[in-house]
Amino acid sequence: MKSFSLAKPSLLILAILAASACSNEQNIQAVDRVEEAAAIARVQGLEARAEQLKNDMPAATEVSAGVATGSTAGAKPTIQMPDESTIPDDEYGAAVRRGLQIANHTYKELPDNVGNQLNCTSCHLANGSEAFAAPWQNMPSIYPIYRTRAGRINTIQERINGCFERSMNGTALDLGSDDMNAMVSYMAWLSKDMPYGVSPEGRGFVKVDKSLEPDTVNGEKLFAEKCSVCHGVDGEGQYNDDGTYVFPAVAGDKSFNDGAGMARTYTAASFIKGKMPFGQGNTLTDQEAVDIAGYFTHLPRPVKANKDKDWPNGDAPKDVRR
Repeated sequence: MKSFSLAKPSLLILAILAASACSNEQNIQAVDRVEEAAAIARVQGLEARAEQLKNDMPAATEVSAGVATGSTAGAKPTIQMPDESTIPDDEYGAAVRRGLQIANHTYKELPDNVGNQLNCTSCHLANGSEAFAAPWQNMPSIYPIYRTRAGRINTIQERINGCFERSMNGTALDLGSDDMNAMVSYMAWLSKDMPYGVSPEGRGFVKVDKSLEPDTVNGEKLFAEKCSVCHGVDGEGQYNDDGTYVFPAVAGDKSFNDGAGMARTYTAASFIKGKMPFGQGNTLTDQEAVDIAGYFTHLPRPVKANKDKDWPNGDAPKDVRR
């Protein structure tokens, strides 16, 4: 942040007057006095303006100084759900509320687009606003970005539709539909207190050691011990009478297809490591998380059509399902 280092008005005026007093001219004309006074007034005006600008500038703690990606001057912004009372009472606010409703009740709200019985918040926990559970804060300002899976630049709308086609095993929303606009509006509202274009702390999932090889025999044992009480013996989930889940399916026809990110061993392991068992995140070792993921991601599930077209540039990760 720039600082202003101008002389105090009284010192500057004294300097000008001193210079004038040292002049050999004994007969200073009135017009010279007028010009001198005007010069002093201009200097005083500039100094006053500089002081005003300095006072109006927010402190470093109030701006995103140092939060840009790669910066070392300060921490990245953190994930926090805004108070719902701050949703405006207008058309935009109505779209935000609709987006929040879709996020939590995707299967019920968009049955024509959801091919299983999952919701966005099956993976994007806490209204899409939990750190290290793929939170949505600042996603609208980070996109468009290049994605290796597509081999091209994707917009945020295309990224959302990727989830509908993969995680929801369903069909894409119309790009300009009210429901798509509602989801983007909700993500924008989640991001309202964040600096534009900055990737927040807690984006995505926690990291696991991808050099570890999964032991699926141990993974099956751990799944039975730590996961089946919620997700079912075969990963089929638990359901209410209206078809909505109590705990989501992680395998079978009601789960995500094999083209989803969560069907990849190390992506699933990262989610498991940070967030599972539910309420006991970060209690498993990297190896345990990789073992469990290696087991359940390869249980029977829907097959994504045309997934052979993913990673067209040949840079697919080693755990991609083919």
